[in-house]
Amino acid sequence: MQSFLEESLKYLESKHGSLENLTIIMPSKRAGGFLMNYIKEFSQSTSFAPRVISIEIFIEQLSGVTIIDTTTLLFKSYEVYLTLESIPEKESFDVYSAWASTLLGDFNEIDRYLIDQAPFFNYLSDIQDINHWYLKEQKTPLIQKYLAFWSSLNEFYTKLNIQLIKESTGYQGLVYRKAAENCQKYLIENPQKKHVFLGFNALNVAEQQIIQTLITNSNNEIIWDTDAHFFNDYGHSASLFLRNYKKNWAYYKDKSFSIISDYYSQNKNIDIVSVQKNIGQAKYVGNLISTFSSERLQKTAIILADEQLLIPLLHSLPPNIQEVNITMGVPVKNLPFAVFFELLLQIKTNQTSVYYFKDVVSLLSHPFLNKIIPGSTKFISEIKKSNATHISVDNILKGIPSESHTIIGYIFKPWESTQQAIKNCLALIEITKDFSHSKLDSLALFELYTIFSKIETLNNEYPYLKTVKTIQHFYNELITTTTLDYQGDAYNGLQIMGVLESRVLDFENVIVTSVNEGILPSGKSNASFITYDLKSHYGLPKYTEKDAIYTYHFTHLLHRAKNVTLLYNTQSEGMNAGEKSRFITQLEIDNLPNHNIRHFSVAPKLNIGKTALKKIKKTPDIINRLKEIAAKGFSPSALTNYIRNPIDFYFQSILKIREVDEVEETVAANTLGTIVHDTLETLYKPLIGKILTSEIIKSLKKEIQAEVTKQFEKTFEGGDFTKGKNLLIFEVAKKYVSNFIDFEIRDIDAGNEIKIIQLEQKMYAQLAIPTLDFPVNIGGKVDRVDSYNGVLRIIDYKTGKVNQGDIEIMDWADLTNDYSYSKAFQVLAYAYMFNNKEKITKAEGGIISFKNLGAGFLKFATKEKARGPKDQIITQETLVQFKEQLVALISEICDLQIPFTEKEV
Repeated sequence: MQSFLEESLKYLESKHGSLENLTIIMPSKRAGGFLMNYIKEFSQSTSFAPRVISIEIFIEQLSGVTIIDTTTLLFKSYEVYLTLESIPEKESFDVYSAWASTLLGDFNEIDRYLIDQAPFFNYLSDIQDINHWYLKEQKTPLIQKYLAFWSSLNEFYTKLNIQLIKESTGYQGLVYRKAAENCQKYLIENPQKKHVFLGFNALNVAEQQIIQTLITNSNNEIIWDTDAHFFNDYGHSASLFLRNYKKNWAYYKDKSFSIISDYYSQNKNIDIVSVQKNIGQAKYVGNLISTFSSERLQKTAIILADEQLLIPLLHSLPPNIQEVNITMGVPVKNLPFAVFFELLLQIKTNQTSVYYFKDVVSLLSHPFLNKIIPGSTKFISEIKKSNATHISVDNILKGIPSESHTIIGYIFKPWESTQQAIKNCLALIEITKDFSHSKLDSLALFELYTIFSKIETLNNEYPYLKTVKTIQHFYNELITTTTLDYQGDAYNGLQIMGVLESRVLDFENVIVTSVNEGILPSGKSNASFITYDLKSHYGLPKYTEKDAIYTYHFTHLLHRAKNVTLLYNTQSEGMNAGEKSRFITQLEIDNLPNHNIRHFSVAPKLNIGKTALKKIKKTPDIINRLKEIAAKGFSPSALTNYIRNPIDFYFQSILKIREVDEVEETVAANTLGTIVHDTLETLYKPLIGKILTSEIIKSLKKEIQAEVTKQFEKTFEGGDFTKGKNLLIFEVAKKYVSNFIDFEIRDIDAGNEIKIIQLEQKMYAQLAIPTLDFPVNIGGKVDRVDSYNGVLRIIDYKTGKVNQGDIEIMDWADLTNDYSYSKAFQVLAYAYMFNNKEKITKAEGGIISFKNLGAGFLKFATKEKARGPKDQIITQETLVQFKEQLVALISEICDLQIPFTEKEV
């Protein structure tokens, strides 16, 4: 395969002999570097190289004006904006920067296409008037301001250009306009200079005028990079621009295009591969190139249509890749230290001395600070334990070692001004750079320091940054455009590049990823104030022309390639609909005779086999731990936890693994339960041993507000329950207690006698288990025991909903085999423990459900069949039956030969 650059060099050598007097102008610096490398490879003797420059550098030289960056332009344009007489009320820089970038982009397009701005802006202003309020005779002040803005555009444009030219600077479009104006003069002053424009496609009007002017001199010429298949197909947009130039340029009235190749229709292997997810594409490419020889890799390029795929691809490169050149850099915005400052600036947009706990935790746990504040992890644990949702600067200083107070001050103390904000960020970087970091992090710190230094310089020169939000805006803009470049041999080994970097370059083996609609081509985007019809009238580029540019870049990759692999993502994610690009569809429809097109579908290999349930064999250490638990007493909740899933019992009771402490922002269900239990205990405690009366119970109602508040403050420590969901839950707790008291009053008024015997009392019972050589106890806290019309009642409170069927059993074995009977198990366990204290002859055990209070006291019952009669009395016989099940359960738990086996829950 002979590349376009090689062909062009041979042509130029045959025409000019020596190349040393040529100025070769190319679309990009990278393309120029490849050309110089070809010159070096093919040179037979020592000679001077031609001057090879990019079009942007040539335009700057031609115009005598330097292109400034977009951030500086924004500041300079605001300076001009403040002088506009046609806009009496000026907006702040914060508001201005939100829309100015779009307007400056429009100014850029107008100049690149050499449009006479005065009639253009008048036309645009009239369109806005007609579109909105032309028929309204009386215009409100808002309408007048709106129309005044559009009327001011010509003044704004003119003043901005005058100011920039005075400083010999300009945005790209202005520099192009000046270059076009100076072109004739340049040609007169340099009649013998030889210029060659190499590899261009879509030119703006300024570029067209410059090139047409220069090539009227026979010393100058332009060489297009196109293919006969596309150039001669008038329905194909790949050569849309080139056909227009051939048709409309005076130069081509009697001249033909230089070098129109015919490679596309030759033999090609084209593999079209559908892959699920971006990571799937990266893995597929890695597997594909793992089969390539080193010679083949030298002729291979991987083109990333979506450059976000770079990092996954680098992690997927196989061991046979010895040399690789990456034209793209790693975006700084994706690096951890850049994310830290993004997070910090976001948090500091609201100036405060009290911070939301998640903000504090996210900053202190970030790798940027974690290394330089040694006590941060301990302090984060304290935050979670204290359940504080909002933390003051003073509390942070108290919890962090004194040697780190300076850093804490930079971060959390209020920033009095934007100058202080920038200085604090720079100071944090200065402190951090003295610690050891990876090379990537060290480079990131350097770039971040450069970014904040630039913002500081601009803020000193143009004091318009009044808020941290504005600093955040510019910081985000700068980290998006800043990259860390990879070092490598630019011309040897595997090439990884973006679509634009591939211009004028040719490779024998081409792999293109993310050939999806919306990525390649990118789809419609219209960040412009200029209407579609106005663009059409004045010849400004529309999305159709932008699609044609993408078409050219895509087809150019295929011109001289012999082996092409096109991958697209079939997964629908976010804005990506998982649709293959129209470019692939066109290839399939064209289906040229020499193109061997094959389709592959790659699906991830998933092993969806049944996951084996865990089994934990019991060891002597586990048995010793069980002995400890048995001595203290198995709780009913621990035993029902085993019934539900033995593996959970193992983790929680044997290994004592608990859930990580987290700040409880919203009152959890178990917290609500504790609050209600403790409130009722406090209210009813003075009534132990007394027979309840309506008057006594009614007197408790006035204490509900204060007592529930007290219990919230104790149990929901540090939490705020004065607003939001927590306030609603606070009211629910009050309602639960109030409804329960009303329920008791109705019961008493109905003639029932209730006497409180005990409340929230811990009880124990010892079990003699013949198979075990150690004592076994069960223990727990019974919510309430009372006498109801002379019948003993053992009551368990539940804030959740419980139905009568939940505490009824037909088969005693179900108690220890089926977790759905856990509530019945707990009630019987409490009854068994009470029996150890005081023998039961006749009792009732059950649940009062606060969410099902209308059902009253839900009594434990046994029955022989589903709809048969119920026995709701707990007797010694009942407890003997329960004891059998309890002994069997604890024997199983403590049996060395029976492992803890996971259940499917």
